[in-house]
Amino acid sequence: MGKVLLAYSGGLDTCVSIPWLQEHYDLEVLTFTADLGQGISEQAIGERARASGAKEAYVVNLRQPFLTEFVFPALQAGAIYQDGYPLATALGRPLIARELVRVAQETGCTYVAHGCTGKGNDQVRFEASILALDPSLKVIAPAREWDFASREEELQYARDRGLPTPPLRKGAAYSIDRNLWGVSTECGDILEDPAQAPPEDAYRITVSPESAPDEAEVLTVDFEEGLPVAVDERPLEAEELVVELNQRGGAQGVGRIDMVEDRLVGIKSREVYEAPAATILHTAHRALEALTIGRSLRQLKDHLARVFAQLVYDGYWYSEVREALQAFFTRSQQYVTGTVRVKLYKGQATAIGRTSPFSLYEYRLATYGSEDEFDQKASEGFCRIWSLPLAGEARRAEVSDRKGKAPTAH
Repeated sequence: MGKVLLAYSGGLDTCVSIPWLQEHYDLEVLTFTADLGQGISEQAIGERARASGAKEAYVVNLRQPFLTEFVFPALQAGAIYQDGYPLATALGRPLIARELVRVAQETGCTYVAHGCTGKGNDQVRFEASILALDPSLKVIAPAREWDFASREEELQYARDRGLPTPPLRKGAAYSIDRNLWGVSTECGDILEDPAQAPPEDAYRITVSPESAPDEAEVLTVDFEEGLPVAVDERPLEAEELVVELNQRGGAQGVGRIDMVEDRLVGIKSREVYEAPAATILHTAHRALEALTIGRSLRQLKDHLARVFAQLVYDGYWYSEVREALQAFFTRSQQYVTGTVRVKLYKGQATAIGRTSPFSLYEYRLATYGSEDEFDQKASEGFCRIWSLPLAGEARRAEVSDRKGKAPTAH
């Protein structure tokens, strides 16, 4: 009998996938669960997998590498998909795939499986990453194959086999993915109508801005070469730092994102995200870059950040182009060191102060006061030379007007 390693979340789809794989493929099923900070009990999820028929259940704490190897490099890049999504789920998938492949190789599995549907992005992210890391592994996607027409049919299938069903909670109609970098919520009648506001029960880690405190909270974030290292002058490890900012930002209603985005499979989807720490850190990081990076580099970096975000969203983390871009972003952060003061108030995170030993801001040149050292007389020649191309175009237009119109190229 062959063996398959199933990427196991503990939800209904992956619980049902265990006996389904046994019955339809005659495979011995092992499960792999990655702890990315979604709040799971390692013992409970392992017991549930084995009770559902898994031969072995592997649960691995990946919270620290998730942040340091995937999230923070994306933060350095300034990667946000379509001006809204900080890529929380998308950044987790290549790490899960990497560890899934590793465990599959160590346990002698020739198959790997996942619980993604055929209309989502994650199927592509998993399978592209698996193919990049070990093309010999065969991928099975039960949710793309089985005939269940509803969640109720899945539940009945589980009951018929005496399987433990995951606990259902309020809001179970939503599809929710959570990790340290954010919460992704979709599905349900209201969310699938982009004309309607998301109901409060669609949110998990943020209060509504209307219910947030009436007094603003101000905090500081320290960066070293574009990486966050301290909050309020307290050095923190990556996980501690993100957890604290999620708690403090969430209490102020910061980090709610409601957007319609373009999925990989060619459809638009309404998504609701919560990302307090990501919102605070991207806001602070961008403010510090404005102080320490020159205009030309910032413009290029902004363009490449969109390319990088698209690559991550599309499942191309393990591509050469993503790795090459990462080298560029790492070099771009050489001087992005300093402290940013951020105000949290009623759902907004606003940078209100920034300092850096590598600041390009020079008071003696920027001030309009008595200490001004900027030679304003030199600007007359600068303006004339800068405007030469425009003057040339104007002269050409005059010639064209005298002749009736510009000649047509053949």
